[in-house]
Amino acid sequence: MNVSLTKDLSVYQLVMGVQVPPKPLSLSPATLLSLVRAQIDLLIEQQIAATLWVKLPPEKIWQSELARYQFSVGASSIIYTCQLDENEKQGDEEAGGREQGAGSREQGENSSPLHPSPCPSASSPSSTHHVTVHLTPDSQLRRENFLLVLSPQFCSLILAHRPLKKRKSQTSGKVNTNKNQPLLIITTVEGRVIQQVLHGIRKAISNDHLPGSYAPESSPIIPADFICPTMPEAATMSQLFAKQLLRQDEVNRQIITARTTKLQQINQELHNKEQFQDEYLKNLCQELRIPLTHIKTALSLLNSPNLKPTQRQRYLQMLNTQCDQQNSLITGLLELVQLERNLEGMVLESVRLSDIVPGVVSTYQPLAQEKGIMLAYTVPTEIPSIWCVSGGLRQIVINLLHNSIKFTPNGGEVWVRARLQGDYVQLEFRDTGIGIAESEISKIFERFYRVRTGSTEDYAGAGLGLTIVQQLLLRCGGSISVKSKLYEGSTFTVQLAIVGDTPRAIAIEHE
Repeated sequence: MNVSLTKDLSVYQLVMGVQVPPKPLSLSPATLLSLVRAQIDLLIEQQIAATLWVKLPPEKIWQSELARYQFSVGASSIIYTCQLDENEKQGDEEAGGREQGAGSREQGENSSPLHPSPCPSASSPSSTHHVTVHLTPDSQLRRENFLLVLSPQFCSLILAHRPLKKRKSQTSGKVNTNKNQPLLIITTVEGRVIQQVLHGIRKAISNDHLPGSYAPESSPIIPADFICPTMPEAATMSQLFAKQLLRQDEVNRQIITARTTKLQQINQELHNKEQFQDEYLKNLCQELRIPLTHIKTALSLLNSPNLKPTQRQRYLQMLNTQCDQQNSLITGLLELVQLERNLEGMVLESVRLSDIVPGVVSTYQPLAQEKGIMLAYTVPTEIPSIWCVSGGLRQIVINLLHNSIKFTPNGGEVWVRARLQGDYVQLEFRDTGIGIAESEISKIFERFYRVRTGSTEDYAGAGLGLTIVQQLLLRCGGSISVKSKLYEGSTFTVQLAIVGDTPRAIAIEHE
């Protein structure tokens, strides 16, 4: 049997149209769920075989309540479920459907919400009548959920109405979205109110939508002589109130548990952040202390009365080197702090590698020649533009090229090459330098980390260059991969999205 309702039916308007209507309360979906559960608890305990008219959110946590009632009472009950057409369900946002704070979803329920697997000790629910009531996409019931219970012993109505979204404020420009708006909930057992709703449903039943649909005159869905009891018995009402309190307490405990878990997570994140900052400051102080210790040692040795000229020159050179190291560290640190502070606000811009790479390479040619290093680059002019923050590409090239030259011994070679690789431009920095041990590759992007080698040559630096590269790529949506073999050289490969593609999150790969 197919049943459909006219689009102008609104249970909320029917209820509010009675003389002295019940007052709607602004409550949460969690409270609505507790009211529905308490009602089902009462029907099951009293074994009340009733006719139910329902429109509830499609989520399992709601539909399982109907399954619970159907399975426990079954035989002579009838459930009319109002729902939109199948092709309209996808975009429908049911009132209260997005459960907020109502506790975790039911566990271990793999069967259909309205047809759970029967227990051996229970009677089969298949004898229960279940009828789908079709709603048009523009039905007023789209914004309403309700549970209507009809039986000679007990009648009740739980109704939730979702108010329309408020329009954009002309003064503040802010929109009051529906996400945080409470539901207008009405719960009543008054016969006069429920009778008014029944009368409205009878009038709204339509049979001109579906072939073979129900005809009101042939077999009335709601008997015309059905009269709701004025009020339930006092004992029944006492039991209902007790169950509502128990269910609300259960939901409140679930809400508290969820909030406590969330607060614990936030506290853990804050603790981790505090630990990171402590570790960061500890490492910073240690890095600043090292050059100062060397400077103090050199100054102490310079005060020796028997100091030879060659020794004096060596100690003065030590002072000069350590001052440069201290300056490099402070400069790099300030650059990193400023970058991290402003990175989120930086706008991506279109940049061509052919406008940046040649200029940076030419700047480093004198240093390469001084070390006898062959430095070359290949950047085809037809390489498409890439996304990068303002000045970011230059910083990336400078840091990676500087490292390649610094860690390449005299007479070595350094190449910079750009090429198109799918949706990305690939920029490769390859050298024949000292290489990186496999155990160190995963650490080279950490702040203040410097590659340790057995070489006597001093490769002092701030240890922040690759960290800065990582931060820039994070904002640009690029990636960087590292291939290296100790004493044979390293290859750093950067990928940046070409203009026209959406930059993705950074992925640092170690090969």
